[in-house]
Amino acid sequence: MQPLESAASGRDLDITLSGSWTAPHARVLEPLVEAAVREARGRGVRLDMHAVTEIDTFGACLLERLARGSSPGIETQAFGVPERMRGLLAEVGRVGREAQPLPPKKKSSFAGIESIGRATVDAGRDLVVFVEMLGELSDALLRVLRDPRRLRPISIVYQLDRVGLQAIPIIFLITFLIGGIISQQGIFHFRRFGAGDYAVDLVGILVLREIGVLIVAIMVAGRSGSSYTAELGSMKMREEIDALYTMGLDPVEVLLLPRVVALICALPALTFFGSISALFGGGLVEWLYGGMSPAIYVERLKDAVSVTHFEVGIIKAPFMALVIGIVACSEGLRVKGSAESLGLQTTTSVVKSIFLVVVLDGLFAMFFAGIGM
Repeated sequence: MQPLESAASGRDLDITLSGSWTAPHARVLEPLVEAAVREARGRGVRLDMHAVTEIDTFGACLLERLARGSSPGIETQAFGVPERMRGLLAEVGRVGREAQPLPPKKKSSFAGIESIGRATVDAGRDLVVFVEMLGELSDALLRVLRDPRRLRPISIVYQLDRVGLQAIPIIFLITFLIGGIISQQGIFHFRRFGAGDYAVDLVGILVLREIGVLIVAIMVAGRSGSSYTAELGSMKMREEIDALYTMGLDPVEVLLLPRVVALICALPALTFFGSISALFGGGLVEWLYGGMSPAIYVERLKDAVSVTHFEVGIIKAPFMALVIGIVACSEGLRVKGSAESLGLQTTTSVVKSIFLVVVLDGLFAMFFAGIGM
């Protein structure tokens, strides 16, 4: 006996159902339902369900498709529905019956004000998350200082290798090119005033005070910050962080602190190497493009820059590393249970880190100008 048999009775269609209407029988049930839907058009439908032994959500959806596929305005009648199946059929029947209300249109005169308000609230929430993460990291650091046995040196060394040593080649390359570009542009424009040699001063001061640390911090935010967010987000999705709580371990102390400490240690060293590479690139351009010998370039560089310029750049590096680490870790812990959320938070982490690094650089510039450095 077929699980679905139909017979025309005047202007109505009598359909008798039997057997199991569950997902494992989909290959048999779906063609029968489609044929019945075509046959029921223009007619009323009466369902006899006395012989149905079991049904699941898939079977209920098939019956709902059959009911909605009949003539518009004619209600499908069902007889002999077992008591245990009525709740499921009623729940499936309610789905999609009511039209969803359209969202109210926003008045254009207030849309801009609303967007500003929402952005302000979001910025306030981000600030709260940033301060909370800073407090948790500080608390974890104090616990480690009180009990050095809690320190995880292997994890710190591993992260130092990842964010420090492995980043040196790309840092060298990019800063070398940036230094060469600054030097070329300085020579090109200063020559108009007969002051081409002052391009050395431009390269030295700009690289050591601003560009060196800023370019390195932006690259670290894009390279290591995104990696931190993706790693922590994946662990959050796989409930590995919850497992650490279950084992009595603090994820901030186990996962976040080694990463942030490694970043704070690595960024000043990368800034130093990046600045040297940029100065070398500027000297090479001065030699090949500006006609200045390396010996003269070094002498002019010694006259143009001082230890103060180098100190200004290096002092910024740990603070920028701290900002990048906090943002990357906090965004990783905000990942939900989907791949879309992971990608969104990773992108957000990089954007926020770069924005805060630039803002921090501007604040330091005003501070050092105010104290005469």
